[in-house]
Amino acid sequence: MRLKRWLSLSFVLLLSLSLIMGCSKGTNETSGTDNTKGTEPASTKLEPVTLKIMIPGDRPPDMDLVIAEAEKRMKDTINVKLDIVFVPWADLAQKTQVTLASGENIDLIFDAPWLHINQMIADGYYEPLDDLLKQYGKNVLDKRPQQMWEANKYSGKIMAVPLGLSYMEGNAYIIRKDIREKLGIPPIKTYKDLIDFAYKVKEKEPGIAPFMAAGTTGQQTYSIVGLRSLNDYDTHVRFTHALGSSLALYYKNNDGKVYNLFEDQEPVLSWMKDARQLYKDGLVYKDILAAKDFIQPFMSGKAAIVTKGSFGTGLSFDQQFKSNVPNGDLETVTFFNPAKGANISNFKQWNFLAVPKVSKNKERAVMFLNWANEKENYDLLSYGIPGKHWEPVGDKEYKILDTKGYSQFGYVWVWNPVDERSDADGDKTYADFDAVLRDADSFTKDILTGFEFDSSAVQNDLSQYNTVEAKYYPALVNGVLDPEETLKKFEAEAGPSLKRIQQELQKQIDAFLAAKK
Repeated sequence: MRLKRWLSLSFVLLLSLSLIMGCSKGTNETSGTDNTKGTEPASTKLEPVTLKIMIPGDRPPDMDLVIAEAEKRMKDTINVKLDIVFVPWADLAQKTQVTLASGENIDLIFDAPWLHINQMIADGYYEPLDDLLKQYGKNVLDKRPQQMWEANKYSGKIMAVPLGLSYMEGNAYIIRKDIREKLGIPPIKTYKDLIDFAYKVKEKEPGIAPFMAAGTTGQQTYSIVGLRSLNDYDTHVRFTHALGSSLALYYKNNDGKVYNLFEDQEPVLSWMKDARQLYKDGLVYKDILAAKDFIQPFMSGKAAIVTKGSFGTGLSFDQQFKSNVPNGDLETVTFFNPAKGANISNFKQWNFLAVPKVSKNKERAVMFLNWANEKENYDLLSYGIPGKHWEPVGDKEYKILDTKGYSQFGYVWVWNPVDERSDADGDKTYADFDAVLRDADSFTKDILTGFEFDSSAVQNDLSQYNTVEAKYYPALVNGVLDPEETLKKFEAEAGPSLKRIQQELQKQIDAFLAAKK
């Protein structure tokens, strides 16, 4: 249930990346209606409060217009003003951690399992939300199905609001269809076809990098190796609760075991070797590790293939590309298997919004979230000013009117599966795949569904390990460094810490599984 959009949008972008989504299956019958109970007192008007909200991405054009409209709507109810701080994706981990550790007053903050939410919870930075949501957040609760809440608690408590629409992220490669057709290559059906296309681009299209993927820490789900793991239907390699988007520790075979890359190297090592060959052969964008927004080289026509965290593209994506490459054309290539039971899910979401304990406005922060989960307000924060940036197409779709005025980034602060609309002009080719992602019955249940990792016992090890990982891991999963040689250096510096993390994670998993018997 990861984002299925670009993490840099983005995948948020996350991305996609993208990106990214949730499931309305199991939602209460009343969840489609808005209930403002608890958002304002029965007697006196609330004093004005400014909420400081820290979320990832770049500040969109016309953001001030959207904030002004939101504040106008809230003035006579919850009386909130918004101070929204945007943090670049590449700086997100460090910036948010430093902000929380410094005690700076923040009222709502983005976090995620692939970032450091487990560590922040273990360190006591976030406020439990069960009582606050019960009193002030009925919309927030109702707009997310019970499966989502139960699978995203920490030690039985709601420590952050899950932002998602599905039980698993979509994933794909976006390729230059115009180049494929120019080279006389038939539609791509297999991963081998994809790589053969990349080699042809290298041979016939000088000046265009065949392959682009995520190269910065925090986006490694969309690295060359990361995206391959999402299509592993042989062993079902998956990311762990301890390291988020790193495969230095990984699960496979749905067997409840934690595998260590330094000890159990397959199939991850084979994927790294394949990525290394691509890099040595000149197929990978040469500055992949320096590109903070890995989508931009592709969008500007400098790459022929890019990884993506969702199916299809959408009008906004296509138009942005066309503005840079007027004669270009795009298509989606995905190796997702939609068969019932083919995919494993623990129903975990991959984006969250938390209330820091230092916040002086916890009640008002939850009131704001409740307000934001009303349909009309959700539309405003997700899509911009109606009639200017977008227009509704029924209750479930929207049409973009201004692709440069306000970017859709609801996945970092308001996402819920009831109110989210789809792009009416978007690629409907994979609509059936998206429906699979939103149906819990389509999945094989992860043996670890409901499990949460308490990282408090290995905080020092995690800090030490993460520092070393940043030196080696992004390069390994994108082929920049030789895997066998680099893994030896990596293990020499990080092996003991990683082993202790693995052992603590396995101990907690064993206890969790024993308690279920």
